[in-house]
Amino acid sequence: MIFSLEREPSKILCNILRSTELCALSAYNLDFTSITKNHIHYHALRAQSSHGDVSQQQRLLNLLQTSSKVHSLDTIKSFQALTITMGLHWSQPIFIFNRIISWYISVSELSMARNVFDRMTQRSIVSYNTMISGYSRYGNGKDAWELFCEMRALGFVPSEFTFGGLLSNSQMELKKGFQLQGLTLKSGLLHSNAILGTALIGLFGRVCCLDEAIRIFEDMPLKNLVTWNSIITLFANNGLFVESMSFFGEIMRVQIGLSELTFVGVLSGFQCAKDLELGQQIHGLVIKTGFDYEIMLVNCLVNMYAKCLPTCSVEKVFKKFPIHDVVTWNIVIGALGSCGRPTKALEIFFSMSDNGILPNMTTFVSVLTACISLKTLLYGEFIHAKVVRNGFATDVVIGSSLVNFYAKCNELEDAHLCFNEINEKNIISWNALILGYSKRCSSTSISLLKQMMKLGYYPDEFSFSSVLKSVFVSELKQLHCSVIKMGYDQNDYVSSSLMTSYARNGQANEALTFIMVSSSPLPVVLSNIMAGMFNRNGQYHETRKLLLSIDEPDVISWNILIASCSRTGNFAEVFELFKQMRVNQIRFDSYTFVSLLSACTRLCNLALGSSVHGLIIKSNFNSYDTFVCNLLIDMYGKCGNIGGSVEIFETTMNRNLITWTALISSLGVNGYANEALQCFKEMEFLGFKPDPIAFLSVLSACRHGGLVEEGKDFFGRMKRKYGIEPEMDHYNCLVDLLAKNGHLKEAEELMCGMPFQPNAATWRSFVEGCRKRAEEHEEGDRCSNC
Repeated sequence: MIFSLEREPSKILCNILRSTELCALSAYNLDFTSITKNHIHYHALRAQSSHGDVSQQQRLLNLLQTSSKVHSLDTIKSFQALTITMGLHWSQPIFIFNRIISWYISVSELSMARNVFDRMTQRSIVSYNTMISGYSRYGNGKDAWELFCEMRALGFVPSEFTFGGLLSNSQMELKKGFQLQGLTLKSGLLHSNAILGTALIGLFGRVCCLDEAIRIFEDMPLKNLVTWNSIITLFANNGLFVESMSFFGEIMRVQIGLSELTFVGVLSGFQCAKDLELGQQIHGLVIKTGFDYEIMLVNCLVNMYAKCLPTCSVEKVFKKFPIHDVVTWNIVIGALGSCGRPTKALEIFFSMSDNGILPNMTTFVSVLTACISLKTLLYGEFIHAKVVRNGFATDVVIGSSLVNFYAKCNELEDAHLCFNEINEKNIISWNALILGYSKRCSSTSISLLKQMMKLGYYPDEFSFSSVLKSVFVSELKQLHCSVIKMGYDQNDYVSSSLMTSYARNGQANEALTFIMVSSSPLPVVLSNIMAGMFNRNGQYHETRKLLLSIDEPDVISWNILIASCSRTGNFAEVFELFKQMRVNQIRFDSYTFVSLLSACTRLCNLALGSSVHGLIIKSNFNSYDTFVCNLLIDMYGKCGNIGGSVEIFETTMNRNLITWTALISSLGVNGYANEALQCFKEMEFLGFKPDPIAFLSVLSACRHGGLVEEGKDFFGRMKRKYGIEPEMDHYNCLVDLLAKNGHLKEAEELMCGMPFQPNAATWRSFVEGCRKRAEEHEEGDRCSNC
């Protein structure tokens, strides 16, 4: 047997062999074939002296006992080869083979460990425990359980290490867990130490059997710090924040020393702003106990603040911590990117390299989420280049994020290229590409779904819902059959997409029929979809009737009903419904405030609108998004409070074209025509491309301010610079501007050159201009006669 030895254990072994050769040369016939700097190739021909055997065996035993860890597979093979050449007639062969099995498991060579185990002529409980623990550690619960049954059949009595090894398997079935619980109780091991009880708590916690986990915890006579940490973490991870804090207080009362994992467990339960005060107290305790420089705990604290603080404060808190690693940066970037501050998330990402932190795959996923929110192609392409440079483009998670980004930016060719780069695609990457094509109403999404199924991927509810966004009538019924065949017809998400698709293709009756036969009573989701259809068609009474029949309407149901009342001008009922919504403790969202602000705007009720604004600030800062800000600017402008419009505009973080248009309109309506024009120019300078509504707002501002030349210039720029064909409202606005300011000839020429016939509003503006001009002439004649 020829073998090579490397690294430190190899040097020790070489010394043993050299020493043995010098001391027992006369009793041995040895041949060293080669000696190099890093390898010794040793060929044992034949052992001829029992005295030499004992001496060398004792040296090997001493070496095995002192070498607790071996990190080289070649070294382990060398030891195994040496044991084979020495023969199996030793006094302690089981100990030696157990150690070799343990070494093989430590380097993830389970098959080689099992080979040694199977070749053992004698085994001990340690042999079985070592193999069982190895299988459990690497998720092979089936083989671990088979060995457990085998050892019991051979008469071995399981120890706490046997049960502990089995229970460490994260994929342990609940039924087997109960069997092990019974065996530990029967053997008395469960109450003799804390190890098995803690392992059982972990098992039942993983499968969400909280009652059983609590029962075991309460019955345990002996509890150690790991037991307390397990129960605290269990409650925190299952959303039971109060119970987790209660156990944390109990562990402090019994004066068991807190560990880093104690704080990690309790901090994982903090979720929202109301938990902030307790979180700050935990932070103070962390500093007091000296754990504030433990990076894992720092990351948990940053994550807690990211969940409990407004996003504008997260960056400040992040900078106050003394140490950071890539996980800390990822938490901040992810929090900012997913909570409406994508620009700041990108700024933090760009500053990582200045602080010597290299991004990992999680970093790129978080920053790509921010790019998706911004929908700015340039930023995403820059991040894509960094992904390729770091060699992450083929990873399925990052690849799927890139596919999603390009699809959201309507760059489907690039999305498809990124999709093809992924080595091992999954259902998420397929769904991202299908969704991108479905938004273009392309039949490619259907082809992709068929291709995905052909390759063996099983579609989920998101696959079907994405395809249904763009499916045509000819394919709808076939897709409906596939949905039923795969059992998704009772899925609320897919059912709502099916119904919406039927309605979008002009088959409202089929949609209604589908609802009636799909389930009874009607789910809230489907009721909301149908009520939304009635609302868009102006069928207020049907909307109200359907929604009032729901046993437990959600916030969407209330929003649709309030919007329906606002649409029909029943503003008194809008606020009455909102009052009922609050009485029923339904948490309102930004869509609720959209309907309320629209009602205030149409009523021109500044006091009511200001009250709604105050409620937005008081109730939920997250509802104060760009869309709501745009409505507030419009509401304050139309109610005559231009100061309120400007103030809201200045505090809006992510302004869009609608934000600028609302401010321009508010300035124009309130007589600030020159300021409105200046605002329009600034909007253009910042790269916003005006749309027809933006031009209508600036033309209206010119009309209110009597700015004839400026109005003519903006009207001409619509088609000349931006390729926008003026619509009837644009012509009416310019005719009114010209006629009211005495330019009747130009107004008449404009009316004659319109691509469509003037409507009543056009003639009214022109006639009023003529009347005003005639009155001015009459007034002039009277003055001259005097």
